[in-house]
Amino acid sequence: MEIRKILKALSEAKNLKFGKIIHAHLVITNQISRNRVIEKNSLIHLYSKCGDLSSARILFDKMRKRNVVSWGSMMSGYLQHGYTQEVVELCKHMVKVEKLSPNKYVLPMVLSSCSNCGFLDEGQQCHGYALKSGLIFHQYVKNALVYLYTMCSHLNCAMWILDSSPRSDICTYNSVLNGLLAQGDLTEAWCVLRMLIEEEECDRWDGVTCVNVFGVCGHLKDLILGRQVHGRLLKIGLDRDLFVGSATIDMYGKCGEVSSMRKVFDGLKAKNEVTWTATLTAYSQNECFEEALKLFLEMGRENVVPNEYTFAVLLNSCAGVSALGYGNSLHARVEKIGLKSDIVVGNALIYMSSKCGLIEDAHILFRSMLYRDVISWNLMITCYSYHGLGMEALDVFQQMLIERKQPSYVTFVGVLSACGLLGRVDEGFYYLNHMMRECGIEPGLEHYTCIVGLLGRARRLDEAENFIRSNPIRWDVIAWRTLLNACLVHQNYGLGKKVADILLQISPNDSGTCILMSNMHAKAKRWDKVSEVRKLMRERNIKKEPGLSWTEIRNDTHVFVADDNKHVESVQIREKVKKLLAEIRTLGYVPYIVTELHDVEEEQKEDWLSYHSEKLAIAYALMKTPPDAPIRVMKNLRMCDDCHSATKYISKLTNRTIIVRDVNRFHHFRDGFCSCTDYW
Repeated sequence: MEIRKILKALSEAKNLKFGKIIHAHLVITNQISRNRVIEKNSLIHLYSKCGDLSSARILFDKMRKRNVVSWGSMMSGYLQHGYTQEVVELCKHMVKVEKLSPNKYVLPMVLSSCSNCGFLDEGQQCHGYALKSGLIFHQYVKNALVYLYTMCSHLNCAMWILDSSPRSDICTYNSVLNGLLAQGDLTEAWCVLRMLIEEEECDRWDGVTCVNVFGVCGHLKDLILGRQVHGRLLKIGLDRDLFVGSATIDMYGKCGEVSSMRKVFDGLKAKNEVTWTATLTAYSQNECFEEALKLFLEMGRENVVPNEYTFAVLLNSCAGVSALGYGNSLHARVEKIGLKSDIVVGNALIYMSSKCGLIEDAHILFRSMLYRDVISWNLMITCYSYHGLGMEALDVFQQMLIERKQPSYVTFVGVLSACGLLGRVDEGFYYLNHMMRECGIEPGLEHYTCIVGLLGRARRLDEAENFIRSNPIRWDVIAWRTLLNACLVHQNYGLGKKVADILLQISPNDSGTCILMSNMHAKAKRWDKVSEVRKLMRERNIKKEPGLSWTEIRNDTHVFVADDNKHVESVQIREKVKKLLAEIRTLGYVPYIVTELHDVEEEQKEDWLSYHSEKLAIAYALMKTPPDAPIRVMKNLRMCDDCHSATKYISKLTNRTIIVRDVNRFHHFRDGFCSCTDYW
């Protein structure tokens, strides 16, 4: 057998020990000293494949005569082991000193190295050489060029290469799709995806293609296309691949198709932590938080070890349902296994603590982080704003600037919300018009909506309306509803009527708008208008979402609805509510019956108000918790005026901190005051 065939076999087997014996034999028999380039190239390849780059380089440097294969073998070794900069330097030396030109095998290696190093200029020089030499028509070269431009964010060049070729292989499409997804260019990604599908050659797809394709469908929430692609994969059998299965689950989750997602998950014969985490994420994204927590129990029974992303998703699910007990157990577990220092887990812990009402704990976690990324800072700023603590939010933002952290789009949403809480109109406009521009951030709908809220809170309602009308962006329901809420709070019913009419045009069946309209008319004692709104709701079959409140007592969640009598202790709870309301009357509490139906006796109105779900939850928590423990209640709707007023008095009467999370924000009640300063 020829020596080079033996060396090739040893390279494939990565048998360095026997390879060195062969090398020694060649030296002893004086075969290596001759100008036999082929054997030396084979030895360089052997050492490179086995990771002994120093021996490969010594042999390479001692060669009196080297050809392109010699250089390519050395470059291949460096590239395989991540020394990409050395590949580029070798190529420069080969061309300038040795006067050798890269071939169709060497040039892709150099281009890949340029991609990984971010050497765009050198890569473009290689592109020019490929055009001049005709190597551009070789598929490996073309794929490497596409990869270069996608990695260097020059997607137009990547698309030009794709479009200019009569036929591209699957690697080209993979590189382009991956780059477009990384850059967030979903429109162009969709066009490339259509090109790929129209070629009608799904049998050429590999796992990477499927992951990219489902990524596009998921981000665009294109369920129809996603189902078509899934159907094709079922025919060619790629759906059995673990990573493809995880990508399919992710796609269905992003498209909101939870049942299809679960079918895919259940149909997978093999599952790993990625598959389980993708399914947990899909549940969490679709606010199926309890299902996510239940699935985690199944994951434990299957002895699948969760990773940091699994815990992050679970902590977010705990935040969604304010499952503080479950969240604390997860906190203890990640601390035990050493994952608490992971930044993804750390951020999730901050979010969970904040959403469960523990803003002080969230800040302690934030301060204890060894490393904080922009998400960490954004979380702390937005969490403080959500809790009504505007000054604290701005303090964190200033600290962020002191530490020279670059603010992001989300950062300024939290900052502008904080300005709104504090009524700092001029400061808010400074951040919007100057600081965001300086940071290279284009203001978006969320920022403009914060400005509407800022002006509304400052009683500058006409300015808020003019701000909306003078900015030619596509305003959504949230922005107009923010203005409507300001009209309700400040009793500007004329403007409120105009805003409500606009809202009903934008979203005719929005129950939130109808409820705000009804309350606004009720406060103005326009009972005929109240009747009109309620008639409109009946005609359009607009259902008001039932109000729910829940509180967690010793890791058990107790859920209440208005006038609830299904709880096992409902009699005692109602007695507690009755006693509390009687006692706070002596402190000045007066039931806020304005928004109740006008054709009902006042005594009946008060009775209805007495047993709203949040009052029942607060009463039960007072019955079951120690006298000095804070009370935490969560609600799925906006807290009503009467419950808000009553809770302020209850906090004063009982000397307890009562934290209520409604659909808009957190309310911290202490000593008869609320953190929202009666604006919510």
